[in-house]
Amino acid sequence: MENSGASPFKDTPVVLDAISEEEYFSQSALLKEFTEIPIIEKAWALKSNTGRSQVMFSINQPNLLENKKRKYASFTHISKEKNDSVQFHWDAFPIEMGTASLMVPSPSGSKLLVVQNAEKDSPTRFEIWSSSQVEREFHVPSSIHGSVYSDGWFEGISWNSDETLIAYIAEEPVSAKPTFTYFGSEKGNCPDKDCNSWKGQGDWEEGWGEAYAGKRLPKLFVININSGEVHCVDGIEKSLSVGQVIWAPSVKDSLQYLVFVGWPSGMRKFGIKYCTNRPCSLYAVRAPCFRSESRQSGMDANLSAVALTESISSAFFPRFSPDGQFLVFLSSISAVDSGAHNATDSLHRIDWSIDAEPRPHNKIVDMVPVVMCAEDGCFPGLYCSNILSNPWLSDGRTMILSSAWGSTLIILTVNVLSGEVSRISPSTSEFSWDVLTLDGDNIIAVCSSPVDVPEIKYGYLVGNASDNTKWNWLGISIPITKCSEKVRSLLSSKEFCIMPIPVRDVSENLTKGASKPYEAIFASSKSKKHGACDPLIVVLHGGPHCVSLSSFSKSSAFLCSLGFSLLIVSYRGSLGFGEEAVQSLPGKAGLQDVNDVLAAIDHVIGVGLADPSKIAAVGISHGGFLTTHLIGQAPDKFAAAAARNPVCNLALMVGTTDIPDWCYLEAFGSEAKSSFTAAPSAEHLALLYDKSPISHVSKVKAPTLMLLGAKDLRVPVTDGLQYARALKEKGVEVKVMMFPDDIHELDRPRTDFESFLNIGVWFKKYCS
Repeated sequence: MENSGASPFKDTPVVLDAISEEEYFSQSALLKEFTEIPIIEKAWALKSNTGRSQVMFSINQPNLLENKKRKYASFTHISKEKNDSVQFHWDAFPIEMGTASLMVPSPSGSKLLVVQNAEKDSPTRFEIWSSSQVEREFHVPSSIHGSVYSDGWFEGISWNSDETLIAYIAEEPVSAKPTFTYFGSEKGNCPDKDCNSWKGQGDWEEGWGEAYAGKRLPKLFVININSGEVHCVDGIEKSLSVGQVIWAPSVKDSLQYLVFVGWPSGMRKFGIKYCTNRPCSLYAVRAPCFRSESRQSGMDANLSAVALTESISSAFFPRFSPDGQFLVFLSSISAVDSGAHNATDSLHRIDWSIDAEPRPHNKIVDMVPVVMCAEDGCFPGLYCSNILSNPWLSDGRTMILSSAWGSTLIILTVNVLSGEVSRISPSTSEFSWDVLTLDGDNIIAVCSSPVDVPEIKYGYLVGNASDNTKWNWLGISIPITKCSEKVRSLLSSKEFCIMPIPVRDVSENLTKGASKPYEAIFASSKSKKHGACDPLIVVLHGGPHCVSLSSFSKSSAFLCSLGFSLLIVSYRGSLGFGEEAVQSLPGKAGLQDVNDVLAAIDHVIGVGLADPSKIAAVGISHGGFLTTHLIGQAPDKFAAAAARNPVCNLALMVGTTDIPDWCYLEAFGSEAKSSFTAAPSAEHLALLYDKSPISHVSKVKAPTLMLLGAKDLRVPVTDGLQYARALKEKGVEVKVMMFPDDIHELDRPRTDFESFLNIGVWFKKYCS
């Protein structure tokens, strides 16, 4: 696949038998068709001089030959007809955005910021686009800051109201390195390319773990788009990592403030990717003044950032109400307090005064509290992975959010005065619905299922926003996510349902929420062949405090199209089912979650949907932990397994991972916080080992495929290699694929392609 001028499927892999080789080539052609389906990432509704709304979609599509993701911008105009119908008029072609890391329209929609991130020591490029041209381009050297954060967590890009300033988060500049020559240490700063000297390494500085290699401290900057002048925002403690910045509302000619999220470093930085349990707070700081006379007059004397949410341990995704009276934010207090890497969210607000300086010790109003145990069919709590930059309906009091509700992603309205929560995506739909942007009081969303490619839905309110009683949803013809006729035909023969799975062995010490059924998504052919069941793949999510949603996944749909049924299990401990269900798992990892998966398998076997002799399991991270546990604890139940960056030995992982506290929590439960240490005792290591899949490795029979990322900081590669070597030692068939440049997610285009191609071939070989 290295030859960019040739087919990526031409070279025959070694060590394949004739049958597997044929499978390899046939499956690779099909997988390529699934891979090429574009995915909508974001959307923005823009104002238009024609009176019609214009929407810009950000789309990505894998480029296997380049091993990168192509990024496109696609535009459509919306016209509303008298009969309540809506027409989307798409531009003929999308615009490729090349190497752009970020693109963010201005509030009016008249300008577009495009950020081209720095590579090595090259400058970061800021482009300001108008409707017809690049108006300005600025190059910010690495001496001012490193790359701009575009990761979705620290990431923050915010235009001010008059569209002259942009606040953003970027890596602080690299500190000076010592210089050495033949005669020893050199004073001053010698050129990097001086052949008579070299740069030393300097002190090691801790970063934020997985996915943040080489990034140590995100800082806050503001650029003036008229002059290109860049200022680092003063008044923020050095130990504070910042992100998610927004401009506070202000009156004309008044001082401007920025609100941001700050994460203190403490004694050490634990990994933060997928971990909302890291304490954080909202802060306000005065924005830098770009008028030289103001700076000289001493107006910027008191610049210290003000902590706005001191009384709460977690505050993120800040959003101001349209009138500026409220600052609303999400919190993950349950995660911080319990130590679970993710948990049920809550929604809060504080009062804000536009014409007064920000103050500490604000009264925090709880709007949507943590739901401990949801009654059947009732709201299970908030589980939001993000909030729109402008989530407000025209009444200024109603927010639109996407949140997990069991195994589905649904769209909610929240009244920030009353705290009332309403589900507005169809309650009868088992599809997942995700809001992309608001077109005034109308919603543009994406809707999909495990066997249905994403479609655009346009929602409008019947009545007014205060009634909030009825939403109509229109299907929109969309050229963006078209798939091939072969893929469409294959998917049209598939169906899915969401199954409640009763808890087995309910004990008296279980909370009510932990005793309620969990869920599994079952995807299969619409008709059985000669009454026989297709082979079953059990798909297991990571986390464990995440959830498998009923949305479209190219890799899962590909496996289903090969003739497999899928059982996608959200075991207890998953999000979307209330906080008691989440907290039931810590301390019982490797036992409760394993038994839940086995119960789900037995359920589908019991109702005649699966052949007990043709079952495989696949999972990543904690899903790999479950996969390797299952083949050890129930060795006769599985014909094959595939584990992607799996947790196999907690006793080994605890000393090398970026989240050692996670190992303690899942193994020790409520005792984790008091027990955690960077130097585990022999007793602790013994318990961690006993909770691990490797303690059952001697019983494994299933041929196992291991897929490992060499640069994984979350579950370092030694964990999977030790398990694979132990399997070989026991005589179990095992295959290891190592991806030298991949981190924990294994999501680079070629890696994702090769992973699921080999998983498909592996499962066909042992389950057919």
